[in-house]
Amino acid sequence: MHVRTHESPLAGRVLVIAHRGASALRPEHTLAAYRRAIADGADFIEPDLVMTRDGVMVARHENEIGSTTDVAGHPEFAVRKTCKIVDGQPVSGWFSEDFTLAELKTLRARERLPQLRGTRHDGRFEIPTLAEIIALAAAGSAACGRVIGIIPEIKHGSYFRALDLAMEDRLLAELAAHAYTRSAPVEIQSFEIGNLRHLRGRLDGMGSSSRRSNIRLLQLLGDPAERPWDVVAAGDDEPTYARMMTPAGLREVAGYADAIGPHIRAIVPLDAQGRFGPPTALVRDAHAAGLEVHPYTFRPENHFLPKSLWQGSDPATCNEAGAIADIRAGLAAGIDAFFTDAPAIGRKAVDGHAPRG
Repeated sequence: MHVRTHESPLAGRVLVIAHRGASALRPEHTLAAYRRAIADGADFIEPDLVMTRDGVMVARHENEIGSTTDVAGHPEFAVRKTCKIVDGQPVSGWFSEDFTLAELKTLRARERLPQLRGTRHDGRFEIPTLAEIIALAAAGSAACGRVIGIIPEIKHGSYFRALDLAMEDRLLAELAAHAYTRSAPVEIQSFEIGNLRHLRGRLDGMGSSSRRSNIRLLQLLGDPAERPWDVVAAGDDEPTYARMMTPAGLREVAGYADAIGPHIRAIVPLDAQGRFGPPTALVRDAHAAGLEVHPYTFRPENHFLPKSLWQGSDPATCNEAGAIADIRAGLAAGIDAFFTDAPAIGRKAVDGHAPRG
């Protein structure tokens, strides 16, 4: 296997992934956010997937829907507010698995970060299904004359499996049911390990053992001290995400996944003054293991940027120059793709960046 050095990405070109759509400009996980992302030059759109009570995959960042929809304003659903333990944590609110798709379709999306991004689009957009997102990507691809990839994340995989609403096989079946996703690039993500191993086995069993399939797998990596929830649920102490980011851990991940998705600060750390420090060895070690590196998440507001890049003192200021500088620090470290809330800015950062050798 040919592996490039850390000065150049393992992939042929750096890809711009629309994190939950163009979520800096439209409420996340709506068709409007995905449509804007495609128009703004995203290579991939990202639907995070949760389940409805009647077994339909819909796009929400988590199964608690109170923070991103107007469900609290629907008196007919007031009695469904409850508290559940999700991945070991108590969560209060309304949950996707307690609603049918028809019921969820009566709700409208709200901005998750109103203090930074305003509320002017609240109440306008539905919760989309995965099938609707695939159809949008197919139509967008035809309209713009380029392939639009889809990078779905399985949210709370173990939790939904315990409810008899496991997503993994449903996801493969949904992808196979649409002509577009039988050939367009698809990359399935998870912070858990077991479901990605299951998917690798299923893909291998479908004749994709050489990894020529259009479906690839991305192992997301959380806080170094934490463990994937399926590891915790099994009562195991290892691996932590820190262990998974070591050379030995990365070789293990490469046995079932094609890429890793760490936080960008695991690649380009900051010093106490909010300035870029030297890149870590993570990209180099991942490339040596044959893994691409797709970090998350670049956001354009001052609030999310290193202090050394802020423009003015307002955390809500959309700081394009600072966002581009932040992304380009990642590009210089050799990343292969990246998640961003502002695909247009991501596109500028990539297209204006000198290619590496």
